[in-house]
Amino acid sequence: MNEIVDLSSKTCRSKNETGNKNEMQLQLSNSNQKPKLYYFNVTGLAEPIRYLLHYCNIEFEDIRFADFDEWINNYKNDMPMEQVPVLEIDGVKYHQHKSICEYIAKIYRLCGSTEKESLEMSALVDDFNDMRAYVANYYKEDDAIFKSKLKERMEDKLPFFMNKFESRIVENRGFFFNGKISWVDIYYSGVCEVISNILQRDLNEAHPNLKSLVDYVRKIDRIKKYIDLRPQTPL
Repeated sequence: MNEIVDLSSKTCRSKNETGNKNEMQLQLSNSNQKPKLYYFNVTGLAEPIRYLLHYCNIEFEDIRFADFDEWINNYKNDMPMEQVPVLEIDGVKYHQHKSICEYIAKIYRLCGSTEKESLEMSALVDDFNDMRAYVANYYKEDDAIFKSKLKERMEDKLPFFMNKFESRIVENRGFFFNGKISWVDIYYSGVCEVISNILQRDLNEAHPNLKSLVDYVRKIDRIKKYIDLRPQTPL
């Protein structure tokens, strides 16, 4: 039987609700301008950013394109690499979703306690995205025969990644690092949502500790409020 870590005694609390004055003074922006997050009206690669922004109690404009034409006609040419998600801070647009998440995490002290631990965190998020790539390649393929082969490869690879991640949760008392929440837990909880939508099943269904972690993160007050109020989308 797999070991299951109980997170029920852990308090689901957002950043900046601990009463720590130093934490309350942390800011993403140096001006009165709210950051702007640009993405399509889906979860996708923007969802880990949205989760982190809400967890850290950062007010921002969640700009969602109504359709592909709006993206092409009104936004694409203004983006650094003509891709999204992009987070605009103090009038400057920043791209690459993982880099954005890690930047927020550094400011709000959700990275490792040492540089080496932060390196491990960054590498683990890369592992999440290696797994996600198998799912994305399958999802985007139009050729029926090749898509079938990509599905077989995806289904073959997913257990390898998921078992590794599950073991790490057990070793770290319910979280990915040191028995406490970090940006890695929040990132995983956001990105596994779009993977589950593509698979049309819960990615974590066979891995109780990963499922427990994701449930924990999604019950954190500010993240839960966001999830309850966000637009309902197919992905």
